[in-house]
This record gives sequence, structure tokens and C-alpha cells, in this order.
Amino acid sequence: MLNNMPQIKIGIVAVSRDCFPESLSVTRREALVKAYTEKYDASEIYECPVCIVESEIHMVQALEDIKAAGCNALAVYLGNFGPEISETLLAKHFEGPKMFLAAAEESGDDLVQGRGDAYCGMLNASYNLKLRNVKAYIPEYPVGNAEECADMIHDFVPVAKAVYALNNLKIISFGPRPLNFLACNAPIQQLYNLGVEIEENSELDLFEAFNKHAGDERIPALAEEMAAELGAGNKKPEILPKLAQYELTLKDWVEEHRGYRKFVAIAGKCWPAFQTQFGFVPCYVNGRLAAQGIPVSCEVDIYGALSEYIGAVVSNDTVTLLDINNTVPNDMYASDIKGKFNYTQKDTFMGFHCGNTAAGKLSSCTMKYQMIMARSLPEEVTQGTLEGDLVPGDITFYRLQSTSDNKLRAYIAHGEILPVATRSFGSIGIFAIPEMGRFYRHVLIEKNFPHHGAVAFGHYGKALFEVFKYIGVPVDEIGYNQPAGVRYPTENPWG
Repeated sequence: MLNNMPQIKIGIVAVSRDCFPESLSVTRREALVKAYTEKYDASEIYECPVCIVESEIHMVQALEDIKAAGCNALAVYLGNFGPEISETLLAKHFEGPKMFLAAAEESGDDLVQGRGDAYCGMLNASYNLKLRNVKAYIPEYPVGNAEECADMIHDFVPVAKAVYALNNLKIISFGPRPLNFLACNAPIQQLYNLGVEIEENSELDLFEAFNKHAGDERIPALAEEMAAELGAGNKKPEILPKLAQYELTLKDWVEEHRGYRKFVAIAGKCWPAFQTQFGFVPCYVNGRLAAQGIPVSCEVDIYGALSEYIGAVVSNDTVTLLDINNTVPNDMYASDIKGKFNYTQKDTFMGFHCGNTAAGKLSSCTMKYQMIMARSLPEEVTQGTLEGDLVPGDITFYRLQSTSDNKLRAYIAHGEILPVATRSFGSIGIFAIPEMGRFYRHVLIEKNFPHHGAVAFGHYGKALFEVFKYIGVPVDEIGYNQPAGVRYPTENPWG
């Protein structure tokens, strides 16, 4: 089975300006590494031992060393002022995500021979990075003691993982999009700009591959696995062999088509002809693959698949893709939310999809037929959707999108799923996001985002924001739910 989540190893390279004591960089690097290994996973970092970089020759030596050690990310550590040319050349020639950080001074009793001036050196480093057109992650306050710098590097880990993953990602799509889903249509140019490969296929290709898997000897065991996962919620046991056949089809397709790419996400087709030809809906399989680290977006939503994958890497957890779907009715808000949770009615909404959320992210789940589709089709061909209320808890609602005129935009909002029964159908939850009403109008609508939003189960806005910045989304194009009293540019100041 494809290992679809990246592992990161950050090479820590200390640098020194030759008119400063090199010993400052040595001892400060050693203290930083010691602090990191005492608090975090030591396998995430590598201490470059061959040299302290003072010159271009040292830069080449350090670069070769961290490559040989298998590092796929870089932390340039200014133990003192630092050599602005050599340190930024190191970043330029390293193929992978990189960060810069700097050492604070240790003691008021040692500010003559022991003063490093890295606070000053970070300014020259940033100037030189811009001169060389090199992207690098710089923490909010990039100067600290050993423990603080260890925390900064740890904050870089999910950012580095996501950036590295995108440079090694292929999105496999099966289309075309359903009619009336222009909202999920976007130019693929930005995928290439981000370093992502795209393989677009016809659903007829998928149907052919599915039919070739008829009678696959692996189907019975996988169907039993599905039944065990569903437990008492297995209300449609007759459909499990077909769903198992479909899951095997997708997994084999991934293995056969990933090519030189390490990681894969899928933008899948699910209607209108899918049900009548395949004889089921793929929702449950989509959720199962997401739980296995292979996000599958609905309705051939390519940027939805991209967003899901970024969130899965950052959170190291299963994600889902939902419609920003419907309001919470007045009577339901009054009886179940008002006075119990500190949210206005406009802060709340329901996130829904037909049944694509993984079983582990539902409070309870039942295998059913897809009610919306069954309004116009025989019920027996709409089976395969997993229904249940989403688990309550913290969430991040987010999306990365290309506009129709090929510009990158994104949004991020922290909130929670409330422990309130939805009384509805599908994979669904009652979401609460502070100031959601204004965010909905002045980010989601104003910036022309589609109705699909990715959901990570936890608060990951800090890392996602840095990922979006690093990959080139303009900061003023990263929307978020601004607090009360902070006006959106398009918001009427008179209300």
C-alpha cells in the first residue's frame, strides 16, 4: 500500500560571520539540538557536523552533508551575525523547504566576547533572500534562546512537510465535472506553478478499470473489513462487495499511475451517471481512503483534493470535504444552542456532504442510500453513503483555490463542531465559527469561493497560514474570520 504521508528531516546548519567567534555558533547549535531532542522527536532533525558555514566553500560542504544525510528540509541557524552571502546561497541551492532563525544573547555578563548580534544578522539575511528570490519560512519572532528556537523548528515541521509534499504530489482526477458544478472548475495552471502534477482521466477509464476488477480475489476479505468497521451501522451489506471492488480499483490505479511522484490525492466522480453505471455511490470508499491518507474529493473538485491533502499533512490526521450547506433553523438554535454556547445564530451553519466522511470522524455511522440522488433514481443504485453526525470538537475550515483568472486565494477559519444533534441526513455537523456571518459574506462570497470547504479536526490555522504564504498565496488573499470590530475592506462601515 502506498505510504502517502511525507516524513520530514530538517538539517540544522549553523552559520558564522568570520569576524565573530565561531565558538558562539558551535555552542549555540549544540544547545539548540539538545533542547529539541529533549522535547521533540529527534528523528525530525539532523545536526550538520562538518562545519560552521563562514564561506562559500563551507556552504558547499554543508549542502553535500545534509543531502547525504537524507535531509529534505533546512534550518539555517544564525549563531551570530552570520555570513549573508554564504547562508543565503545555502538556501538557494538546497532543494526543499527552508527556514531561518537566530540566536538571542544569553547573559548580561557576557556582552563583549559573547555577543553574537544575530538579531542584526537576520535583517541582512532577509534582504539577501529577497535579492536571490529565495523563499524561506521565518518565524513570527525569529530570535530566541535554545528552547525557543527548538519550538520554532518544531513549528516549521508541518509547514515543511506540506511544502515538500506539494512538490512531490500528483492529483488524479476522474471527470468531467457534473453539470451545474462550474463552481468547482478552476484553471490547472496554478497546480503546475505549485509543483503539483495532475493526471486527468475520463470516468469511462475508471469504469473500465472497475469492471476488470470483477471477481478480484481480494474482494471478500476487504468486504469483511468494511463490515467490521461499520458494525451495527451496516444496513446495506449487499453493496459491500461492489464497494470493495471499487476501493481496490482506486488503490491499484494509484499504484500504477503515480509515476515518479511520492504522494497522491484523488478528485473523484460521483454523479450523475456514476450510480446508474457502477450501481452504487462511492461516498463510503472516499472516506475510507481519506482515513488511509489518500484524500478523495467529491464532484471532481481538484482544488478541494489539493486542500484536503495539505490539511492531512499538516494535521497528520484524517480530513473531510463538506458543503458549506445550510443555516441552523431559528427554533433549533433557540432550543439547542442559545444560552448553552457562546455563539450567535449567524455564527452557526451546517456542514454536509452525502456520506464521504471517514467513519472515525462520525459520532456513529450508518450505511444508507443517498437520499438526494434517490429522489430521481432507483434507491438501489444510490447505496454506499455513510451517514452520521460529525464528532464534536475543534475544527479548521479552510480552502486553497485558483480563481477563474488563475490567481491563488485561500481562507482559514478556526471554529468547532457543536455537540448538538443535527436531526438531518448525510455526513453532517453543526459548525460554529466566530463572526461566521461576516466571514461568509466578505470572504467566501466576496472572494468567489466555491461551496466546498476542507475540514481539519483541530486548530491548524497557524501552520496553514504559513504554508499558504510559503507557496505563494498573496497575504491579502488569505481570508480569515476577522473578529468583531475589525472591518473587512468590502464591509459597509454603517452596517
